[in-house]
Amino acid sequence: MIEIRIHGRGGQGVVAASELLAIAFFKDGKKSQAFPNFGVERSGAPIQSFVRVSDKDILSRDHVYNPDILIIQDDSLIGKSNIFSGIKKSTLIIINSKEKLNNLFIKIKKEKDLPKNFSEKNILVVDASKVALEIFKKNIVNTAILGTLAKVPNLLNLKSIFLAVEEKFQDKGREIIEKNILAIEHTYNLK
Repeated sequence: MIEIRIHGRGGQGVVAASELLAIAFFKDGKKSQAFPNFGVERSGAPIQSFVRVSDKDILSRDHVYNPDILIIQDDSLIGKSNIFSGIKKSTLIIINSKEKLNNLFIKIKKEKDLPKNFSEKNILVVDASKVALEIFKKNIVNTAILGTLAKVPNLLNLKSIFLAVEEKFQDKGREIIEKNILAIEHTYNLK
């Protein structure tokens, strides 16, 4: 089983990102689940959501405490909450930031929750906010960050993410679907 934890702020599409991932994994023929965790829902408040994916039935319904993949949709959360709690030496971290990896890693190394010998090679940085602002004119980074996740070898089929977007946003109209697919393609094709 692969466990994913997503951190972000209200209004950035954290919950939608987890739902899109669950649908995409299902389209890939996997078993999946997604669920959010937040208090009073308001714009800008820290939010987290969880995704599990497996070839077998998923019996666990609790939070993801030791994620295999950690997605941080807002780098301002680094140092302000326990977003690195429970990560493993092998956890892949995807961070939405305009900062360079070495600058972010200096901040991340200050976290008390990091495992010993955690390396910056486990971190992918993407400026999903820039992509979202260009395409949506809003800082809704969920689909832009999923394009980066799709680059992880043998994890998720890019076409399945597109199908998930079609399904999830079908009631929002063709323009919204196309913009979300464009955001995914843009970050997927970034080097």
